[in-house]
Amino acid sequence: MRRAPAPLFVPALVAVVFLTLPLLGLLVRAPWTGLPELLTDPLVREALRLSVVSAVLATALSLVFGVPLAWVLARTEFPGKALVRALVTVPLVLPPVVGGVALLLAFGRRGIIGRYLDSWFDYTIPFTTTAVVLAETFVAMPFLVLTVEGALRAADRRFEEASATLGADRWTTFRRVTLPLVAPSVLAGAVLCWARALGEFGATITFAGNYPGTTQTMPLAVYLALESDPEAAIALSLVLLAVSVVILAALRDRVVRSP
Repeated sequence: MRRAPAPLFVPALVAVVFLTLPLLGLLVRAPWTGLPELLTDPLVREALRLSVVSAVLATALSLVFGVPLAWVLARTEFPGKALVRALVTVPLVLPPVVGGVALLLAFGRRGIIGRYLDSWFDYTIPFTTTAVVLAETFVAMPFLVLTVEGALRAADRRFEEASATLGADRWTTFRRVTLPLVAPSVLAGAVLCWARALGEFGATITFAGNYPGTTQTMPLAVYLALESDPEAAIALSLVLLAVSVVILAALRDRVVRSP
């Protein structure tokens, strides 16, 4: 067994303690006796359902639009490509609340697009479940795009070139060669995207509000409970932690075992 040198082992140990100690605090302080009663609360179950469903929908949208975007950034050249890549990564560093304000200015009733949705179709997005999904997609899609773009750049292009020499067009090559080649990275990016969407708070509360049964996800329910019932907030956090760990562990195992 190879041992890590002390200059690497000690900081690594500190990092592990730092990352796990808050989670341990949740487990220690959790009101285990009242947890079953809390889980039967209709508001909690609805918030959990909305969180999982909206995160899945946000991940699906990110896959549909993010994978093609990653391919374009990795495989093509066009004017302004550096600017597009920079804009794609902006949500990673943008404060979530600012992202929510930006979404309001774009899709709100008086927004760039929202005004036409309101006047032409009498449809408004803010403070609806759709707004929750859009907010989560906005903050989560860059994780998928960057992961898949990195995999495409690292992939061996000889397989794609061989497909082209056999007469396959670029779309066929993408479907039958490129996509299977980077499938583990696509799944890994989807896991990161789903996890980010599940924990989204700032953009959601700004763009979608905090309406139980409609826009109140688990992070918002935790925030609301923390003001009036800290034990309930701890229990809700524990539920969200358990769901995240179970799903991420299962998907991570699939990523590691993928060829």
